[in-house]
Amino acid sequence: MGKKRKSKNPGMIKPYEAMNVFKQSRKPLSVGELEKRVGLTKRHRKFVKNILKDLVREGKIIKIGSAYGVVEKMNLVTGKLQVQRSGAAFLLPDDKKRKDIYIHTKNLRDAWHGDRVTVAITGSHWGGKREEGRVVRVLERGKQVFPVRVIRPMGGTALLCHPTDPRLDFGIVVEPDEAVVNEPVLDDNGREIYPAESVDAEVDFTRVSRGDILLVAPGEQINPSLWEGRILKMLGDEDDAIVQEAIVKANHGIPTAFPGKVLAVADALPDEPVEEDFADREDMRDIPFVTIDGATAKDFDDAVFVEKIAGGYRLRVAIADVSHYVAMESPLDREALKRGNSYYFPKSVEPMFPEALSNGLCSLNPDVNRLAMTATIEFDKSGAPVNSSFAPAVIRSQGRLTYEQVYQGVILGEKEEQESLGDLLPMLKLCEELARKINKRRNARGSLEFDLPEPEILFNLQGRTVDIRPRCRNFAHQIVEEFMIAANEAVAEFLTEKEIGCLYRVHPGPDEEKLTNLFKVLRKIGISKQIPDPVTPQTLQEVIKDSEGTDQEYIVSRLLLRSMKQAKYEPDNEGHFGLASECYCHFTSPIRRYADLVVHRLLKVALGDEHQAIPGQKQLGRIGSAISGTERTAMEAEREILKRLTIIFLKDKVGEEFTGVISSIAEFGFWVEFQEVMAEGMVRLSSLGDDYYTFWSDRQMIVGERTGHAFRLGQKITVRLESVSLELLEANLSLVSGAEDYKKFV
Repeated sequence: MGKKRKSKNPGMIKPYEAMNVFKQSRKPLSVGELEKRVGLTKRHRKFVKNILKDLVREGKIIKIGSAYGVVEKMNLVTGKLQVQRSGAAFLLPDDKKRKDIYIHTKNLRDAWHGDRVTVAITGSHWGGKREEGRVVRVLERGKQVFPVRVIRPMGGTALLCHPTDPRLDFGIVVEPDEAVVNEPVLDDNGREIYPAESVDAEVDFTRVSRGDILLVAPGEQINPSLWEGRILKMLGDEDDAIVQEAIVKANHGIPTAFPGKVLAVADALPDEPVEEDFADREDMRDIPFVTIDGATAKDFDDAVFVEKIAGGYRLRVAIADVSHYVAMESPLDREALKRGNSYYFPKSVEPMFPEALSNGLCSLNPDVNRLAMTATIEFDKSGAPVNSSFAPAVIRSQGRLTYEQVYQGVILGEKEEQESLGDLLPMLKLCEELARKINKRRNARGSLEFDLPEPEILFNLQGRTVDIRPRCRNFAHQIVEEFMIAANEAVAEFLTEKEIGCLYRVHPGPDEEKLTNLFKVLRKIGISKQIPDPVTPQTLQEVIKDSEGTDQEYIVSRLLLRSMKQAKYEPDNEGHFGLASECYCHFTSPIRRYADLVVHRLLKVALGDEHQAIPGQKQLGRIGSAISGTERTAMEAEREILKRLTIIFLKDKVGEEFTGVISSIAEFGFWVEFQEVMAEGMVRLSSLGDDYYTFWSDRQMIVGERTGHAFRLGQKITVRLESVSLELLEANLSLVSGAEDYKKFV
């Protein structure tokens, strides 16, 4: 139902028609042969070549000399190349039915981590369990701009650099004294991937020294392990947190600037909604909504209000109506879809929308009129939802509250904080009362809660990391979380009933193989004798509860979490296993998640808005796949910046001893999480000189052949920090004490 794009090839030949011709042919075809078979002449060659170029880029055909052949007929597979830090590489096929294909380092040719490539199958690996292949062609570079670390001079003014991503194992040669060309970086298809206005043409590159970080665009290949590079920007000292964030953003292709036309559209919007915007909306400005967020939050996309009614409670959840200002297929919408979500870092944010919207017009700031989509849900006295309704509205938040304020004033009942909350206090007490009842019911249905701490990085005034500690969470956070889950479920159920379509938040059940292996380990260590039948959120929740307060609590939570599949966005409802919810979507954060914006548009149509454009079912599928990918990118970037800042934090602690818990085990060693600070490092088996050690995967243990010394998940040990490497993102440890007798676990 969205707008249709104009064909770039009107009346000539469609890509699928050309593909059918290739499939029907018994041999590869030249451009001329294809033209004849579809009834075109040389004057149409430009159109034909454009289609061939698109089919090559999509990995459906491959050029062989002057002809083109079908990839699948030539025992070739296309997909994304994933290189591990160990050097091992795998192709993740476009065809999701195929397993990953192993590629030896010598068969990578000029392909890099993240590239889309075509691979020829050459045999099998690991006893025939996995196909092996070699890269035939790079279809599309995954990275055309990336940060590098200056290693040393190379003669003259040239500098040898190395990508900061350890998976990019080659050198880059740059010339700092050359004038920086203020031109955009384009990909192979002429699309702008780095704007000219972001190229820093005024930096004095004569001051560049070893260890500095530059942003470069690679050029020509000099030899198999060396490329030319064009300097785009000087990022600075690698120990600076802001520089590390810039590295991670570049490594993951996270946009850091909005195109000019997008900013122009955002700047043209009013500072506040105008009277005409209030037409056909419920006026809820008299309802004392409040926002509850972190102390440093700047964008407020949800506000809540609770009141007592006959028989129970009424919850109102107001969510910023971003869709009122962002039309489908508009420049703002296309840029938001490209980003998929906002990206949060310890010292910066890359928002999905420009600040004019995210921190201004669409932020539910206190004491100003704001447009919202509201969910009103009535609960009985036990906290069970009875009915719900939805409406576009205009609201006026009456309080910008923080989690700490609510925790101290409402949960702890501190007098001073209660006085500061004033007239809002009775309503907030009702919020706590209702949230506890909803939470109790959600736990009763089996919603899984993994009580694993999240790290929080603390900086000093100079921007240096001074501590990494568990992020504080209390029931004030839970109040908001329970209300958002309730609103998300209510909207998903409403859209399902209306059969309008929905972009569901789907969480499949655990991976069967991983779950089987998990319970094998649990049986071996005496925690659980057999896998639950059936496997439901409730039965897994019982396993977690049975281990609470025991020495095995750590291992159960960790292994169970690792057996879970990743949640994703899909137009088909498969339920949310982790929340034990049969019908779930994301509705409550349209400022920072594109999925929520799509759901808002669908909700408006379900409520009778005839002017709102919405995506069709196939388009919903494409959107869901795209934003599930950007969500994974955000998660990977979050993990990488944490690891980088942790390594920098540990630099001056080399030689110190830490107590810790073994958090993960592999054939070559085990990882240890420190108790003094939220950081981890690895003890390699090669550093254990008292015995030959073997990894027992069925018990998740490492055991010495002679001494019987054992190391298992969850075991407490003392280690010494021997070295750290920002280049390899590693912290290497040695064992001080903590080995146990393996017979203890037999």
